Amino acid sequence: MTAIHESRPAGDVRPGRRLVVSGLIVLASLAVSGSASAMSQATGSHAFMQRGSSTSSPSATAQSSLGAHSLVTGLKGGSGSTIGPDGALYLTEGATGRVLRVDPATGKVTTFASGLPAQLIPLGGAMDIAFLGDTAYVLVTLVDAQFGGTSVDGVYQVDDATSAHPIADIGSWTVAHPPHADIFIPTGLQYAMQPYGDGFLVTDGHHNRVYRVTLDGIVDEIAAFDDVVPTGLAMSDGKAYLAEAGPVPHLPQDGRILSFDPSSPDPTVVASGGRLLVDVEMDHSGDLFALAQGVFPSDGDPGSPANPNTGQLLKVEDSGKFSVIADGLNQPTSMEFIGDTAYVVTLGGEVWEVDQ
Repeated sequence: MTAIHESRPAGDVRPGRRLVVSGLIVLASLAVSGSASAMSQATGSHAFMQRGSSTSSPSATAQSSLGAHSLVTGLKGGSGSTIGPDGALYLTEGATGRVLRVDPATGKVTTFASGLPAQLIPLGGAMDIAFLGDTAYVLVTLVDAQFGGTSVDGVYQVDDATSAHPIADIGSWTVAHPPHADIFIPTGLQYAMQPYGDGFLVTDGHHNRVYRVTLDGIVDEIAAFDDVVPTGLAMSDGKAYLAEAGPVPHLPQDGRILSFDPSSPDPTVVASGGRLLVDVEMDHSGDLFALAQGVFPSDGDPGSPANPNTGQLLKVEDSGKFSVIADGLNQPTSMEFIGDTAYVVTLGGEVWEVDQ
């Protein structure tokens, strides 16, 4: 395990003080209170930038006029995604506990798998998906007893079209191995997964850690951060790339991409300047991209979504800055590349194509 305490501007939250992990954690704390008014707030103004529920609809006019084209609409939310072994787009629908397959040529949507734990509050459930060979694995979070559930927070293997079983209990591991910080969700909030070796790398946006999880259920912490809110992951040539959303108020300088060797983490800042970064990916030529959720409202409470239609698809330049490939995206959650085309999933349950 490597603890990574990066140099941050004065006034940033440090381990040992309450971590403000944006809306993911705010929503969870509201749900635990059991208050009807709190849950109303959670499903309204606290629809989070990352992978919760959204009450706003994307603006087709705004997005299509800026180079993004609608491929899929009408899903019950959207979260993590991947490209499957058949070349199709697969995404998780946390509200229903399903994994959906999207034909990138036609936009046809079919249910690939169901029977996963569904959301108990307006976030969590099935958060992300990855394949090892032809076998699908799904990252599930916030479905344990703290939220009124009986399911495992961790990695599930998809058995068939209607069933899956947990292979790694990350929630129990985090309870037994808490971070050196003041946290209030002992099981953590697992956000994204990425194949690595005989298992996966997994980010925890509340505990500010990256785990290695094996197929036989072993969980290890490989990196611990200050309050940076780690989100999306990518791998290339043995190197991991990590997106950071940054703490509230999610200033551009806190939206960064890091790179590190998972076997010996020593992170390097690759790029900075994105607002609420939620994912990082490479295209087929090896160019690196980041997905920004958008501009945080100046009067927004922790957990408020970004302003509508302010999300961006960003390209990492050699200078360490970002250039804008597409603007006006509404609350994007994840992206994947097929060739030069990016497929962007949104909280509102849509998939958009963006050609470079």
